[in-house]
Amino acid sequence: MYYKCRYKTPDGFSDILMLSDGTSLTGIAFEGSRDISKHELDCPEAELAIFVETRRWLDIYFSGKQPDFMPAYIIHDLTPFRREVLDEVSKIPFGQTNNYGQIAAVIARKRGIARMSAQAVGGAVGWNPLCIIIPCHRVLGVHGNLTGYGGGMANKIALLNLEGHSLM
Repeated sequence: MYYKCRYKTPDGFSDILMLSDGTSLTGIAFEGSRDISKHELDCPEAELAIFVETRRWLDIYFSGKQPDFMPAYIIHDLTPFRREVLDEVSKIPFGQTNNYGQIAAVIARKRGIARMSAQAVGGAVGWNPLCIIIPCHRVLGVHGNLTGYGGGMANKIALLNLEGHSLM
């Protein structure tokens, strides 16, 4: 069975919906965003230990700091390629960014191939079911330009600004 819980964000961000299998976090999405459609929403609201832990993580994050712990999470339907991409995205430090092409180059090197598609990396980044926790908002276009974000561009800009980037 799955459960959901809402998180009230600070001004300037859409509120967040957290999802869990009862033990681990299985999803985080900004309410009203296209990312919300990735998740099963026909489930009861509950106050679970994982939601308390995730709320604490989000409180620290939204105070402008990188939390020093990670809530327990599980990602279902994770292909090996998506795992590679999300592992690279998870390595992007708080306050820094990377781009799809750089991530593709790292994966190509690891695989011993000449080239990896930045568009394929973009698809895997866009598939991420755990926004903020796996910081896909830190992935930009090749020249540092803002690209699409399933959580909504206003939220992406606000997240990057919170981390010290002056984008708008």
